[in-house]
Order: sequence, then structure tokens, then C-alpha cells
Amino acid sequence: MAVSLKNAAELQKMYRAGQLLARVLDAVEAAVKPGVSTGQLDAMAQEMIEAAGARGAFKGYHGFPAVLCTSVNEAVVHGIPSMDQVLQQGDVVSVDCGVILEGFFADSARTIPVGEVDPEVKRLLEVTSTALEKAIAQCKPGGRLGNVGAAIGKVVGRSGFSLTEGYCGHGIGRQLHEDPAVPNEGRAGRGRRLQPGLVLAIEPMVNMGTGASKTLSDGWTVVTRDGRYAAHFEHTVAITPKGPWVLTQTAQTLTSGGPV
Repeated sequence: MAVSLKNAAELQKMYRAGQLLARVLDAVEAAVKPGVSTGQLDAMAQEMIEAAGARGAFKGYHGFPAVLCTSVNEAVVHGIPSMDQVLQQGDVVSVDCGVILEGFFADSARTIPVGEVDPEVKRLLEVTSTALEKAIAQCKPGGRLGNVGAAIGKVVGRSGFSLTEGYCGHGIGRQLHEDPAVPNEGRAGRGRRLQPGLVLAIEPMVNMGTGASKTLSDGWTVVTRDGRYAAHFEHTVAITPKGPWVLTQTAQTLTSGGPV
């Protein structure tokens, strides 16, 4: 698949999709507490998405049965929501969601603590979130794709945690997954030149222990092989002439590229 650059009108559509997705994830995060099931979170997200005239990007994708991916504790990604999976104090749940609005996709994820969590688990979430922030800061026109992965790798490498092996981000636009692949490690100054109009879904996945993972018998849920916790944060980010524009973030920073 050739890399697709989006024009200003297309980026505005992606921004609207991204803002809807941010509101959905904000509502899901506010609902996360001990005693809530991942199935309840999924039902709430589906209702919000459909009420806005959009569709969930994941439900039906290669047969996936839900709007959200809800990955609890040692689950890294692609966990299937269930009314039987009830969140407990000290858990973490990685919530990944995509929406389709006006023909364009947005994709975002965050890992949410359930009540108070162990300090080392809290640090895992902070490291993964920081890795995403540092990667986004590299999304400048004229930069290199390798700069994005290198920024993630630097943060995670210093933490003592491990990147989940074999998983990466992706381009996004009229399709959920477009070129280019966005590795979570790389060499600065190498790789594709970042051009205005390129939109990337950047998503570091970090394990507390080793980077090894496996897929469960449901065919979807990816868990750490050593059973230790994992975290996952993701934003949809557009390259603009002024810098990165985080389409799935409601509060824009002063350094954001902003609406174009």
C-alpha cells in the first residue's frame, strides 16, 4: 500500500473523528473502577460512538467481536471485553478504540489504573505515556521516521522495562492500517522523511519484564509470556507544516501544530 498524504479538508475530518474518540476514551476512563466489567465499558463506548453517527473501527475487523480492546494486567493488546471480566482493585486495563467518521479513521489507546496500583505499575504507565509524548515531539516535517522509534526506545531503555516484541504503530486515514509501519524502536536520522499530510498511529507497548509475548487460544488476546503487567498508549498524530497535531487529544499544547 502506498503512503497516503492527507490534504487540509481530510485532516479536519480526521480531527473530528479523533475528537469523538477522545471523548469516548475520557468517558470510559471515568467509568473504570473496581466492580465494573470490561463488557460494560464496551457497551458504553458503542452507545457513544453510534449516537455520534460514527462506527466502531474494530468491531467486525477480521472478526473481532467488540468496539473496544480491553487488555487487563498481563494482557498487552487485543483483549476481548466480557461481562464476566470484572475489574479489581490494583488492576490496570489498556483500552484501545478506533472510530470511523465521515469516511476516516482515528485510533487511540490508554492504560488506566483501577483504583490504587503498585508504585512500580504506576511507573510502568508513566514510562509508556512519556515514551509516546517523546515520540510525538519528533513528528516534525523533514524529520525521519527513525526519530520516532528512537525516542520511544530511549525512554523505555532507560526505564529497565521492555518493549513488547513484534508490535508497532501504523499509518492511518481512509483505512485503519496504512503504510508506513511505525516501529517502537529505531535509529535517529534513518527511515522515511516525515511530510506534511502524513498521519501516524503511534503506539508504544511496554512490558514490566521481558518483551516476549504470546497469543491466547481466543486468537486475539496478546499476553506477556512472564505474566507481568504491560501498558499501551496510542495517539493519532498528523504531520503539519507547524509540527505535530495530536488528533485524538482534546487539550492541545502550545507546541501542537493545531488545526490546519
